[in-house]
Formats: sequence, C-alpha cells, structure tokens
Amino acid sequence: MKNILKNEYDLQQIRISGKITANVLEMIKPYIIPDISTKDIDDICHNYIINVKKAIPACLGYNNFPKSICISVNDVVCHGIPNKKLFLKNGDIVNIDVSVIKNNYYTDASKMFLVGSVNKKNKLLCQITRNSLYLSLKCIKHGAKINKIGQIIQKYVEKNKFSVVKEYCGHGIGKNFHELPYILHFYNKNDHTIMQKGMVFTIEPMVNEKSSSIKCMKDGWTVKTQDGGLSSQYEHTIVVTSTGCEIITHQKNEKIPKIFINT
Repeated sequence: MKNILKNEYDLQQIRISGKITANVLEMIKPYIIPDISTKDIDDICHNYIINVKKAIPACLGYNNFPKSICISVNDVVCHGIPNKKLFLKNGDIVNIDVSVIKNNYYTDASKMFLVGSVNKKNKLLCQITRNSLYLSLKCIKHGAKINKIGQIIQKYVEKNKFSVVKEYCGHGIGKNFHELPYILHFYNKNDHTIMQKGMVFTIEPMVNEKSSSIKCMKDGWTVKTQDGGLSSQYEHTIVVTSTGCEIITHQKNEKIPKIFINT
C-alpha cells in the first residue's frame, strides 16, 4: 500500500499538473460552439498543453490513442476520438476529457459542455452526473471505506431515474496514468479498501440517460450507449487528507470548495 501513498513532494508536483489540467478545461469553453469540428478542439487543446503550459498530453499515443484529448458527444460514453468530419451541433452535450503529464506526474479531469441551446432533460442528465461526483466528495477522508464513493453515486443517480455505467472506474494516479486503488461508481460490498491520507485517485462517474449497457465501436476506443441514449461524465483528481480531501483539478466557477473538511 505504501507505494500508492504520495509524499509531500509528489503532491506538490501533482498539484502543478492538476492546475494545468484544470486550465485546459477552463480555456476551451469559449470554443465549444456549433459548427466547430472535434479535431479543431483537439488541436487547440494540444497547442495549449504543449506550447503554453509546456506539458505533455497524456492521451496522445497511450495504447496507440491517436489524439491529445478525448471528446465524447451525445451517446458516446467515453474515449471519443476527435475527428475533422465531426462537427458540434446546437443542442449537443459534449464531454472533454483531459489528462496531462508535467514533470513526470499525471492528472486527469473531464466535464460536460452544452452546445448552444440544450433541452431540459439533457441539461438534467449533466447536472445529476456532476452532483453525484460532488456528493461523493463529502465521504472522503482518511479511514473511510472506499466503496462509500460508489454507494453514494449509484444511489443518487438511480433515485433520479438515470443509470451508472459499471464497466469503467476511477483509478489511482501519480507517476503512472493508472494505479491502485480502483474507484467503482456503484456499490460493491466486497470492496473493503480503506482510504488513506496521501492516496490520489480519480472519481469519474459515467451516467446514461437510459440503460447502462454500452458497446465499443470498431475503432477499438469509442464507447457508446447500447440503446442510443445520451451519456454524461464528470471527473476530478483528488487527494485524501486526514480530514477530508483536496480537489487537485478544481476549476474556476465550480460551486464547491477546493478543500473538503469531512469530519
């Protein structure tokens, strides 16, 4: 367990990386408009990460992923590949997933963007997803059970008549893109892992409008809902503290604190 607990130097570097990841999501917002291609969005983010922030886009080349960020539109659950032929339309909901490496440390975050005028139900899907992540942060602290995160997310999402994707989970992160512990977004009574101060991991619930069933497309990356219903995701990288947690990828205008005290 010791090798997944981060020391103060690790945390300093992870905070620097996390600030860049957050900055990318802040920077790209004005560009999420009708008629822009997802390739153009990727190009803007790539240039910003490389040339402005002097960092590395973690997705580019990861298991042969061809682009610098993931862009998942409407019924795409995750890992959407930016494409010069895919243009955003008025009413779309879009997830942009950003991972960067700075000084050999990884961080990871994603959020939903609304394109033009989006209908109430699709806005609600995004709000419920974001709220489920925010609610789960209130249970995080040294000594708490890690399966409480998934329990809170699943209960809240299903109470609001949506469904949680179970095939993908959050993960430890630091000098590697994916480390222990795994963070399920549904309740697993058999997971007895205890949160410890210095754990750094992502929480990234994927929530579907209809069924939770998904399918992977022929490109080997793009994951869509089985029934064509829309999907939404929010993600933060967080560190467990003795009294709660710190959101490493906290962004401007978020209506939650960067530091949670959960006593």
